[in-house]
Amino acid sequence: MSSKEGTDLSRRRFLTATTSVVGAVGGAVALVPFISSMQPSARAQAAGAPVQVDISQLEPGGRLTVEWRGKPVWIVRRTKENLKDLDDLAAQLRDPDSEISDQQPTYAQNPIRARKENPEIAVLIGICTHLGCSPTYRPDIGPADLGADWKGGFFCPCHGSRFDLAGRVYSGVPAPTNLPVPPYAYLNATTLLIGDDKESA
Repeated sequence: MSSKEGTDLSRRRFLTATTSVVGAVGGAVALVPFISSMQPSARAQAAGAPVQVDISQLEPGGRLTVEWRGKPVWIVRRTKENLKDLDDLAAQLRDPDSEISDQQPTYAQNPIRARKENPEIAVLIGICTHLGCSPTYRPDIGPADLGADWKGGFFCPCHGSRFDLAGRVYSGVPAPTNLPVPPYAYLNATTLLIGDDKESA
């Protein structure tokens, strides 16, 4: 084989390899918009598409806020002490057993208003049921402005409505019902799906 043929063969191999790499990169770039188009848009999510939430970093006593259907959804990790305190509040609440059934799915129609497989996680729509203000998260116990019997919960600064850490409304406040619980499911131990509870599938 002559040196000219050897050079041509090397050049041909180099051009073939370069063309293959450029083609692969171009193909990957072309796929990005196609794959992205399969994800729900922000508009679709606001309209009601389910939202996945990673709760792996949520500490006890902490709260995450996400948007679903244009509404704030709070995810709160309650402590064991918080769950124990919920039992003591029944006499102070308007609907302690969540008897108004359209306020939550059936699996959250209980005093903790959560799925039994993960009772410390509360999932609530963060809009006061009185006139639509957004209550503030007040996890502190017995603060001076809310009284010594306050065990943590949500306080609406607009008209003074109070909710416990299960979103249950106190008696004698303007809000007529508990905070709603949206449909939700666990995809795994650290991921929530809000807007779809998998129970109807």
